[in-house]
Amino acid sequence: MQDVTKHGWDAGQPALPAWSLPKDAVGRIALPDDWPERVTREWALGGSTGAGVRVCILDSGVDASHPLVGELESAVVISIGEGDEIVAEEDGEGDVSGHGTACAGIVRRLAPQCSISSVRVLGSTFTGSGTVLLGGLRYAIEQGFDVINMSLSTTKKPFASVLHELADSAYFRRTVLVASAHNMPVESYPWRGGRTLTVSGNSFATPHLSSICTLILAKHRELTPFQLKSVLYLTATNVGGGT
Repeated sequence: MQDVTKHGWDAGQPALPAWSLPKDAVGRIALPDDWPERVTREWALGGSTGAGVRVCILDSGVDASHPLVGELESAVVISIGEGDEIVAEEDGEGDVSGHGTACAGIVRRLAPQCSISSVRVLGSTFTGSGTVLLGGLRYAIEQGFDVINMSLSTTKKPFASVLHELADSAYFRRTVLVASAHNMPVESYPWRGGRTLTVSGNSFATPHLSSICTLILAKHRELTPFQLKSVLYLTATNVGGGT
């Protein structure tokens, strides 16, 4: 388990869900007293560059030589060993399809001073196994990243329960998962070499939101995932009337 003092929790206190806390521990989940009466975008992320926030791109790899990406904190490729263990090896190949690099480029443009890492779980044809996806996500959560960008999903229902468990694990470690919805009307879970492209789709909407989360966390390191979600809601024009 990640050191619970990392984000300001009381030393020695276990990371328990709110419904399991004793009555005298309500202070541990109370909202901060110094929140403004009205949460604005300026308060949430004004002037933020993403400095100090660690972002993971769980995707097809990232080309660190791309001029719009720059230096990576780390880059690994995930495989599953003979004993079903997760194997994370240094990724010497980089991006095998351009997809992860595009996501990383968006994050770097919007949150230029954040730290970006790559966890490769997809192959050159934009495909991969659900087992490797789960292994990569578990690995990323265990590394304690602040934000994990997942511009990918699986339609295999047997993986849904494990993804729920991993999402819970991430939540109580204060890791924010930002996952894309499928571009097609199907039920899926969890919801490019030196060139630039103009494209659209949920894959690239996801790193935009990851970047916003990164900017907010860089200014307000004390926020829990739930509080961060509340800030996103309150500052969104189409739901919260944010300005």
